[in-house]
Amino acid sequence: MRGAIAAGHPLTAQAGARVLEEGGNAVDACIAAAFAAFVTEGPLTGPAGGGFFLAHVEGEATLLDCFFSVPSEPLGEIEHLTVDFGSTTQSYHVGEGSIAVPGLLAGLSDAHDRFGQLSWQELVAPAIELARAGVAVSEAQAFLHEILVAVLQRDEGGRRIYANARHLDTSDLVATLERIGADPVAAVCELLPELASDLDVYRPVERELLRTTIDGREVLTTPTPSRGGAIVAAALTGFGASSSLDGRARALRDAYGSASVGGIAGTTHISVIDAAGNAAGLSSTLGAGSGVHRGGTQLNNMLGEFDVIGRGELVPGERLASMMTPTLVLEDGRPRLALGSAGSVRLAGAIAQVAAAVIGGAAVGAAITAPRFHVVGERELHLEGGWPAAAAEELPPGDWEVIPWQSLNLYFGGVSAVELRSDGSLDAAGDPRRGGHGIVV
Repeated sequence: MRGAIAAGHPLTAQAGARVLEEGGNAVDACIAAAFAAFVTEGPLTGPAGGGFFLAHVEGEATLLDCFFSVPSEPLGEIEHLTVDFGSTTQSYHVGEGSIAVPGLLAGLSDAHDRFGQLSWQELVAPAIELARAGVAVSEAQAFLHEILVAVLQRDEGGRRIYANARHLDTSDLVATLERIGADPVAAVCELLPELASDLDVYRPVERELLRTTIDGREVLTTPTPSRGGAIVAAALTGFGASSSLDGRARALRDAYGSASVGGIAGTTHISVIDAAGNAAGLSSTLGAGSGVHRGGTQLNNMLGEFDVIGRGELVPGERLASMMTPTLVLEDGRPRLALGSAGSVRLAGAIAQVAAAVIGGAAVGAAITAPRFHVVGERELHLEGGWPAAAAEELPPGDWEVIPWQSLNLYFGGVSAVELRSDGSLDAAGDPRRGGHGIVV
């Protein structure tokens, strides 16, 4: 076996698996999959995105913060849209004024310079092939594209990509990807010439990871400006003290504090472990997307993601807040589990629940498909479809307002996880809630 990869779309995972087959390491595969996701998961990530890249190479862990920063000046006005989800509505803040300074390409380039084995051009090549062919729309994507039509088809560039409900026309992205292959710095500046001065001074930042010990295993998560890592660590610690739903719900509530409400923003995650035991994880996002398309790709709307960044004063050059947290579980100093999730504010709870299940002995596939829960405020307990009726009945009377869901739902996140077991075997799983996929090579 050469490695294992899990991602938010089968073609994203296949691009990374191809790189593993060609002799690339976990970092190479993660970068190639990220480029493929620009094509296959365009509402969620792209060259104008931001993220966090976690690598564990030759025994050393490194976290690169390549998240968004505040521009010197906003590019225009923020437009308000209301999206109808059927049973509820959600506000989106889009347009030129919502665009922040992206750092994802700078982070991928830095990770490649530090840890990559194959050439940069080799890693972009699978994505270019995908963009030329276009992408068939999966059932999970069709639902997302339908509810986000006001954002995705806000301008002519978006309509060219998403007008056909069954097939994405990604031909406009080919030239952008080719430019990325030749010069990633120039490519992002050409997408956002208004931010050229901000992009010129932007640098990925290496952050000190948060480290927590759970059942003798070390858990590595993201520090500030991500709030997700501290929530994952606190939730896992609390889960260890209780096996009951009530106890775990209280632990998750305490871990979140006041940060348990959020919309369905666009995030995707890639996890990789190679045969040498190196690991890589990338969480990336466009926020919910700005509805502004250039070069076959959507620009971000992170200045409009008030659920996450708040509404306080923004300082030019400052990193924005995030919930994303690629997470790594080490066993005897070696990567045992690499995972991360989509899901806006709820992603930290999804990561903690899957990690706890794997640490407890479950395989990654079973851990991901198990029903989840989420806590909003002091008493609101959301139970995903699949929980037995007895679980709610055993809760202390009057302590929780239980909101049952009928089935698995993307509300509860979208985890991508890979594991390296003690016997040396590998496993990978994507999340069925969002059409994810895992491959062992």
